[in-house]
Amino acid sequence: MRIARRATDVSLSVTLALDARAKALMAEGRDVINMSVGEPDFPAPAVVQDAACALIRSGNVRYTAAAGTLQLRGAIAKYLTDTRGAPYETKHVTVCHSTKHALSGAVLATVQEGDEVLLFLPAWVSYVEMVKLAGGVPVSVPSRADLGPDFDAIRRAIGPKTRVMLLNSPSNPTGYTWTRKEVEELAAIAVKHDLVILSDEIYRRLIYEGEPDFSPASVSAEARARTVILDGASKSYAMTGYRIGFVAGPPEIASAVERLHSHLTGAPNSVSQAGYLAALQTEPPEVAKMKAEFDARRHVLIPELLRMGLATPFPRGAFYAFADVSPYLDARGSAGFCEDLLEKGNLALVPGSAFGVDSHVRLSYALGVDRIRAACTRLGAFVAAHPRAPASTRT
Repeated sequence: MRIARRATDVSLSVTLALDARAKALMAEGRDVINMSVGEPDFPAPAVVQDAACALIRSGNVRYTAAAGTLQLRGAIAKYLTDTRGAPYETKHVTVCHSTKHALSGAVLATVQEGDEVLLFLPAWVSYVEMVKLAGGVPVSVPSRADLGPDFDAIRRAIGPKTRVMLLNSPSNPTGYTWTRKEVEELAAIAVKHDLVILSDEIYRRLIYEGEPDFSPASVSAEARARTVILDGASKSYAMTGYRIGFVAGPPEIASAVERLHSHLTGAPNSVSQAGYLAALQTEPPEVAKMKAEFDARRHVLIPELLRMGLATPFPRGAFYAFADVSPYLDARGSAGFCEDLLEKGNLALVPGSAFGVDSHVRLSYALGVDRIRAACTRLGAFVAAHPRAPASTRT
């Protein structure tokens, strides 16, 4: 049977593949520590569970509108108005099956065949494939040494076919959080060159120090008119399995995503919508506790990596560390490093090559402190036994 090129040309998500391999080894009885997946190890807040169960028990679990229930869209609009400092209404919002689903819909709605999309490296694994599926051309823009934006490189990358810039702050895989000044500069570039900003803000509530997250939609009315916010419940509310998120932007974008999803996926999950609505209508106390725990874990992991000699910028947000392992790479690059570490050291990390930066690996600290310390022991032993590669062979 012939398989269409759009399916054969797309690669499997590296993070999900590594998570599956780690779980397969665990099923065989191996004591694998899995730091490959970005999933909070906390249950969803009690209010979320109660609302979801109540809807199920009511028996009234039905299709909703393709854009989601008016009640949830209104709650999201209020949440955005309160947190982004700009007015949002239900017409600006389309509810989606997840933030990944929202992002894919926004890419399909804004990118035409041949359009170029700027991706700021290191970039989350699915961005490249989503752009390619939409017929666009991903253009990788390198970062500064501290993993922040290089605006000279951004300006050089803009050409006549550039249509979209994809911002992710706080970042997966680095945890780098753009400053207000940096977001304002990017917004000015977007306005000057008539570009769309797809702003992936899924980690915005997980910032531990310094200034809070600042959205390009908050810069000015001009910037807001070309900004599409992607956000959802997976990370800040630990609702990963609920699969619920949203697109928010100009009404024509929200309605375009609604039209696409009405044919591709239909209505968002009504049970998950009920749970998300409950989370937005109250501030679950579990959220602050989870954030404090992530912060504490961050202060355990990063010093350990630095003690091993692995240069790692201290992340302000999300729950990832992006460590430089370039001295230990052979011709197989970071993928070979992670493969050996999993098979020989029982520790699952994600190679930086998945994010466009082959010199690094990503570690998720969405697991308990005891497991983080054990993981550091395994990584330290692996690195100590691993010969430093000659500079001429490093990737």
